[in-house]
Amino acid sequence: MIEEDQVKYNRRILFWALLVFTVLAVIAVVLGFRLVQEVSMTSLTATPIVKGENSNQLKIYPNRALTPGDVFSGVTKEVICVSGYSKTVRDVPLSLKKEVYAKYNISFPQPTGSYELDHFIPLALGGSNDAKNLWPEPALPKPGYHEKDVVEVYLLDQVCHHGHDLLQAQEEVRTDWYKVYQEMPKKESFLY
Repeated sequence: MIEEDQVKYNRRILFWALLVFTVLAVIAVVLGFRLVQEVSMTSLTATPIVKGENSNQLKIYPNRALTPGDVFSGVTKEVICVSGYSKTVRDVPLSLKKEVYAKYNISFPQPTGSYELDHFIPLALGGSNDAKNLWPEPALPKPGYHEKDVVEVYLLDQVCHHGHDLLQAQEEVRTDWYKVYQEMPKKESFLY
């Protein structure tokens, strides 16, 4: 009887030891995988792709055959410069997001922060929600969507407060937003 109790006790100890070991092994694998991902992303960041001034040769623009850019018809400076304008017109259903990612052969969804479904002509500058104006823009390598977002805010400010022409701002984004990024003044006190 005592021997039988000892066997049951040993089995319970073995069961719990194996369970704890398995949980720790799974945690180690998950953490190791995340560490490898972070190291990979860091190495991408450490290698700048911007060399020289000709940003037209960089892979920072959408495929023009898939995303030529599109604007809402009739949008004017007076419309877009109303605070909160973008929120009133932002309408990209999940089905369209999936369709756009599929056109670019990118699985959906992607890890948070790795891609942004970008309005090539910014929504804030009258860009539409049509598939012709949407593309999955990566964050890395830089310049990526974070840098383009800064250009969008800068150009909106220029249009609304400094007399910049709306159509010209849209065209600057379409033709070479990175050139705008390189040439615009940098301000520490504002987003751009």
